[in-house]
Amino acid sequence: MSHAPVDTSLHPCFNEKVKGTRARIHLPVAPKCNLMCNFCNRKYDCVNESRPGVTSAVLSPAQAESYLAMALEREPRISVAGIAGPGDPFANARETLDTCRRIRNRWPEMILCLATNGLELGDHLDEVAEIGVSHVTVTVNAVDPEIAAKIYSWARLGKVLYRGADAGAALLSRQGDAIKGLKERGVIVKANTIVIPGVNDHHVEAVARRMRELGADMLNCIPMHPNKDTKFEDVPEPAKEMMAALRDTAEAYLPQMRHCKRCRADAVGLLDSDRSGEFAGLLGACSRSAPTIDEARPYVAVASLEGLLVNQHLGEAGRFLVFAKKDDGYALVEERQAPASGAGPNRWYALAEALKDCRAVLVAAAGETPKAVLTEEGLTVVEMNGLIDQGLRAVYETGDFAGLAKRSGKGCCGGLKGGGFGCG
Repeated sequence: MSHAPVDTSLHPCFNEKVKGTRARIHLPVAPKCNLMCNFCNRKYDCVNESRPGVTSAVLSPAQAESYLAMALEREPRISVAGIAGPGDPFANARETLDTCRRIRNRWPEMILCLATNGLELGDHLDEVAEIGVSHVTVTVNAVDPEIAAKIYSWARLGKVLYRGADAGAALLSRQGDAIKGLKERGVIVKANTIVIPGVNDHHVEAVARRMRELGADMLNCIPMHPNKDTKFEDVPEPAKEMMAALRDTAEAYLPQMRHCKRCRADAVGLLDSDRSGEFAGLLGACSRSAPTIDEARPYVAVASLEGLLVNQHLGEAGRFLVFAKKDDGYALVEERQAPASGAGPNRWYALAEALKDCRAVLVAAAGETPKAVLTEEGLTVVEMNGLIDQGLRAVYETGDFAGLAKRSGKGCCGGLKGGGFGCG
């Protein structure tokens, strides 16, 4: 497919000269992630934090197209439409590529940009090039599997979960192949490196050297932001002096991006004048527009003790109540037994198979691994407390999950059993 020429010089992240005149918008259509970073805490509904992984809403591709159209009316300087989470674009490849195609068809002059960990990017290189994505950022925090093992808890490829150095090796191999593949297809590539004191700060020069070997065009060294409830929450943010020195060292290998703003997954506006807070209402309204109905998944599963409230942890539920939408409300269709406990991720793949005709599962809380497996298999995991009907209405009618209160706490890590209140 041929496309109208796109002026790639108008990307404010790759060209600092236009950062005051050209704006960008991030479309949060990618909630699932395939990599567990030890510094990451992805809070979807948070308007007061400005960092990657944060958005005030998640959109479908159709909702993203509508949102972009309305955003352009308010901010006509937008020259770049990007997807940077809140998970990873290629853990949500269908949604990501659908969104990109919609934008390319409607706004052929728009620069398309993706930010990814690169784990599953290589599986979609031809589609990325065919659509006309001109800029891709790959986050590369290490080029040594042993160092990577300190940064990531796990990596998931299909139904295989890797941990430790195995996760690091799988990630680094696929990142390298993907970057080479992008350059073979004429895509501009920036590598992001999150600098973590005491973990990879001594390793940045090696990353820069390897990125140059792979053909990357630019390197962006980003100071890690300590996030609560992560393994690195007590690791201090690197000092400005450290960052300046590392960038000077890395610049011997690749041009440095020195004007990064650590953008949210729903960032919009000029780099130095982000308007995501101002646009949050519009984003939320678009996210609540009528969701697309998948007729192959007409049901919703619920973890409930008594059939009135959503009040069981996913891992504690011995059976799930299955509901359907009827003309006058919602009806219980049947009960389905949960797979036996144990068996690791295979338990969650078995549950996904048992609920394959369900579009969502309502639970009081769920761990990261089961959420990752179920979302990969097409189930939306909704963590909430309240009436079952409230959750069903959000799934079937409004698409607004932000209003469903969930108990705070560390969930499955606390080891609570029984009681019906999950990890809270």
